Amino acid sequence: MSRLFRFTFKYSSFIAGCVVILLSGYFFYTFGDKKPALLTAMDYQLMDMMFKYRGLVKDSRQVVIVDIDEKSLNTLGQWPWSRNTLAQMTDMLIDGNARSIGFNIVLTERDRSSPFYYFNNLPYQLLDRLPEEILAGLLSDPDLDYDLLFAQTLSKGPTVLGYVFKPINDGLKSEEQVPLPTTGLRIHPPGVIAKNLPLIPAYRAVINHPSVSMAKSEGFYNQFAEDTGTTRRAPLVMLMDKIPYSSLALETYRIGVKASTIMLHTSKKLQNPKPPVLGIQIKDDFISTDGSARLFINYRGPAKTFMYISAIDIINGSRTKEVNNKFVLVGSSAKGLHDLRATPFSNAIPEVEINATIIDNLIQSDSFVYDDLSETRLTYILILAGGLIITLILSTWGPLAGTLLAIISIIFTILLNYNHFFLNYRYVGLAYPLMTYGLILMIASIYNLFREQKTKRYIKKAFSHYVAKDVVSEMIKNPKSLSLTGEEKELTVLFSDIRGFTGMSEKMPSQALGYFMNNYLSRMSRIIIKNNGTVDKFIGDAIMAFWGAPKDDPMHAYKAVNAAIQMKAETQKMTREFSQWNLPDIQIGIGINTGVMSVGNFGSNERFDYTVMGDNVNLASRLEGATKNYGTSILISDATSKIIS
Repeated sequence: MSRLFRFTFKYSSFIAGCVVILLSGYFFYTFGDKKPALLTAMDYQLMDMMFKYRGLVKDSRQVVIVDIDEKSLNTLGQWPWSRNTLAQMTDMLIDGNARSIGFNIVLTERDRSSPFYYFNNLPYQLLDRLPEEILAGLLSDPDLDYDLLFAQTLSKGPTVLGYVFKPINDGLKSEEQVPLPTTGLRIHPPGVIAKNLPLIPAYRAVINHPSVSMAKSEGFYNQFAEDTGTTRRAPLVMLMDKIPYSSLALETYRIGVKASTIMLHTSKKLQNPKPPVLGIQIKDDFISTDGSARLFINYRGPAKTFMYISAIDIINGSRTKEVNNKFVLVGSSAKGLHDLRATPFSNAIPEVEINATIIDNLIQSDSFVYDDLSETRLTYILILAGGLIITLILSTWGPLAGTLLAIISIIFTILLNYNHFFLNYRYVGLAYPLMTYGLILMIASIYNLFREQKTKRYIKKAFSHYVAKDVVSEMIKNPKSLSLTGEEKELTVLFSDIRGFTGMSEKMPSQALGYFMNNYLSRMSRIIIKNNGTVDKFIGDAIMAFWGAPKDDPMHAYKAVNAAIQMKAETQKMTREFSQWNLPDIQIGIGINTGVMSVGNFGSNERFDYTVMGDNVNLASRLEGATKNYGTSILISDATSKIIS
């Protein structure tokens, strides 16, 4: 049982890493298609980093934003402008041969600046004063009805009006507030009903006033941010009252390429009650989407990446030629008029530019595709292979090498994703393998910290009473320099013994003897420790100490001899201090030898000591005994003598 415990503890870092790998694999197998919000956010943040690393890319130069900007507002006055002004601007865009014109604005009310509206809403007291023929002429003049004028202008060109969906039930729904259904929207395969598709639902719509609703088509221009607050996916089709509706960007593109139909492709598994959307086909082009018909936007860069033309420059005709054969979106970048959205490149970008990006993605067919098959395969490979390699390195090479390898593995994985998938417009999440690497690294770090603290406690407990404090501190700082498992080193060992101690102890009361011995051993130990020696053990009145371990010390022989001299001097002081006990002179014998000996933990499984063993240790013990024969206090070996001489 104890062997099993020691084996488990020794390899606990590796075992814990393997457990993390298995749990991560099981978690991905079970919940891979329903990724937790935290992991999804990790993937999105990583995707944002890749966008920023890639940087700005050129757009197709086929999408133009006509901007209701500060310059235009300063010239024409505050928004909303009169509809005759919008009619003039639309006329110029049509005459400029724009491929399609999408309005990223919604006109919910009648134009109150229109003469038709004005005279229609005069108080009856004033109406009575106007001749009937004059009033009838005013009310019948189409040039005075700005709403009609704008509507007629819209009907002449490839125009698309925008509206807004409200997804939340606010109790304001009206049967009259219904947008025009998207014409030509088909679902494949036949038999799939629109209401059964997992499209984003809408509660009601904020539409344009019926007096201006004469455009070729209409589309919603809603943008929805992810949980992280960044707009990454945009719905191309939404559902209201069981009817599918196309987005402004999709309709602007469809009108621009003169397509009559939009084919919404869904999964062929008709038994699925909510078959996911696979993508949208316009003519021969297939645009992949997620299951809810959302396009994963391939952003071109920060705000103002696309061509912006001031609306006043279109109205006065100075830049009309620049819209020739272009997809045009009318919107605003002016402060207070436009909705700001966060993208991977910027925290504030006009909503109209996001719709311009969607159209550009449709033109170049380079929107991102969620590659779930590649993600599944890559995730299993990275979790099993990468996780196992990191675990092995952390368990065998230590935390520094393991941490470095984990960082390299993470960087390699991200670069692999960037070069092989991201640059090829494929979205592949890395959250599961990166989470696995992080957990392995964290658990290994906790284990290594625990093991390091355990080692430090052991060193402090084992050596604080036997070696100098600075030596203990150094060993704690660098425990790898300490070998506790047994090794051969050149050391110097010292044995000391009190001469005639048996006779002295017989003359002393037990309490006095105890006090004397504690005093004597404490003083001798302090001298040894002061000289960076290690007090090995006390054997009655005998002391065993050694130098050069556990911390390497090239001066071990000098310090051992110096300690012996100081120990002899200290016993002379003790003789004077204990004179009231009528003790004979306290004489000690010290034997010192230098040589190669085994040092480390020796003993049984239940009890062991850090000590030295070998013939050279025995020689020092015999030298201590030989001091009696030679009538001296300190006797050193020839090996020690050669080192210090």
